[in-house]
Amino acid sequence: MYARNACAALAPFVGRLWISDSDEPGGQRELVLPTGFAYLILRLWGEAPRVLESADALPGADLPSALIGGARAGYYVRDVSRPACSVGVELLPGAAQWLFGTPAHLLAEAHTPLDGCWSSSQVESARDQIASEPTPEARLARLERILLARLPRLRALHPAIAAALAELGTRDVGALVRDSGYSHRGFNNLFHASVGLTPKLFARVKRFSHALACVHGDDELSLATLAATCGYSDQAHFTRDFREFSGLTPARYRAVSPRYSNHVPLR
Repeated sequence: MYARNACAALAPFVGRLWISDSDEPGGQRELVLPTGFAYLILRLWGEAPRVLESADALPGADLPSALIGGARAGYYVRDVSRPACSVGVELLPGAAQWLFGTPAHLLAEAHTPLDGCWSSSQVESARDQIASEPTPEARLARLERILLARLPRLRALHPAIAAALAELGTRDVGALVRDSGYSHRGFNNLFHASVGLTPKLFARVKRFSHALACVHGDDELSLATLAATCGYSDQAHFTRDFREFSGLTPARYRAVSPRYSNHVPLR
């Protein structure tokens, strides 16, 4: 996998871009863990992506070869046994509205065909342009140019949501609502449309994501220390949330020791 941060012009809307291909060692299935963000994925060659109802279910259901993966608070199982090459984009809060003309909550917890938001000819043109580039970096640069051409001028995330995202996790959601000047329902609706998840659920997913990075990056820290470091009330609370969002206990996750923190091979 080759990945990098988005260019400065796309940075308000896009986090990381990546390209992956089947030359990398892999298994048959993997858990894809939630990050709270949405994703744009284009398969450049190979068979369609496939998801499974459970770790033991086969053969699964094929997804569109160009799709939007909405923000999620749950994991899913992906078939990684078939050769393929894909490019992907991490979409930051607010990006779905400007790139696809669709509020994020309508895309959440689902894989949506990209040609439901862009025309089929636009999707095929984007795929052909990216695939024609000779190197991974050139392909990501081409993808950036395609996304930049679709962004309306002078657009940005709603100021109330931008302010809340900057402090979410360090302040109570109720306090953020009061500071926003909106009613609780109005703020929740605005946040949901921009991010795809409610404020409290998004905060929980981001705390899990931070904890996941800590578990993935340090095998020596005790689970009790990790729980305290990441803002959980105790180790039991940490373990419950970890299992809810990943389907695994922290100890089991450590035993698997995945190469990428959010992609856990199943054996």
